[in-house]
Amino acid sequence: MEPSLPGCVVNCVAYDAQGGRLGDITLDAISDVLDADDGSFVWVGLYEPDAALLLKLQEEFGLHDLAIEDAQHAHQRPKIEAYGDSLFVVAHTAQAVDGGRIAFGETHAFLGKRYLVTVRHGPSDSYAPVRNRAEREPGLLALGPSYALYVVLDSVVDNYLPIVDEFRDTLGALEQRVFAEEFDRRTVLRLYDLKRELTRLRLAVAPLQDILAQLTRLHGDLVHDDVRPYFRDVLDHALRVNEATDTMREMLTATLSVNLSMVTVAQGEIVKKLAGWAALLAAPTLITSWYGMNFEFMPELHGRYSYWVLIGVVGAVVVGLYAYLRKVRWL
Repeated sequence: MEPSLPGCVVNCVAYDAQGGRLGDITLDAISDVLDADDGSFVWVGLYEPDAALLLKLQEEFGLHDLAIEDAQHAHQRPKIEAYGDSLFVVAHTAQAVDGGRIAFGETHAFLGKRYLVTVRHGPSDSYAPVRNRAEREPGLLALGPSYALYVVLDSVVDNYLPIVDEFRDTLGALEQRVFAEEFDRRTVLRLYDLKRELTRLRLAVAPLQDILAQLTRLHGDLVHDDVRPYFRDVLDHALRVNEATDTMREMLTATLSVNLSMVTVAQGEIVKKLAGWAALLAAPTLITSWYGMNFEFMPELHGRYSYWVLIGVVGAVVVGLYAYLRKVRWL
């Protein structure tokens, strides 16, 4: 029979030195597992725990006050902090939602020699599939809590990849709209929204590179040497996501500039056409207004064919001007 756990405790499992699952345990039994010097360790998964539960875990694992305070209050920046014989890691999770937007959450992890505690805040997928994957490879899980931390961070980074691919496809579609004949204000707004989301994604990914770099080189008493290559692999994925994000942000900036230039050129063409038609109207207006001055002694007024001659002159001027404007592509 599984032990009764608070609702915000997703899992509380003990593993033996060979990576085998010993079973679910209660929070009070954590200290019993840690007191047994047999190489076992505990993996606890929480989702938005309250202050009382975090204080309980602090008592069981001997966690630092500052780390507990950060874990209780979300909206932390991605970081890694060393507190005595434990590490406190903060990573931002990301999920694509409707409308091409990203919902960000946080995962806080406490890593000790014989325990891993993960605390999720906000939008975030459950780590149950991640835990199941790790349990199917007991030989690797036998490496200890640092391997469990690896599979968690690997899942976080892997969730970035489909978002990057989706944004890349969206950017390609928006570029085609930018080069379309008609200006669409919604395209510009979508470009701006996409750039904002990419900036937020970069703020989540860029600090994670420093976290992973430290886990590949430092903290030898907490990170098993055989786990470091796995962290390097996650770091490589994070670098790829960061580079792709930077590239798309540059392309978005260029696309916005091209869109502005095309709009300016289109407006210039419209102004040229309006000026051309205005010139066609100005020519007959100037000629006819000349004869509307009501002077009495104008020789042309009394000629027999003056009216028809004037019509012919006006028509010739308009036709000639029209032909010239067409030649210079103003019409």
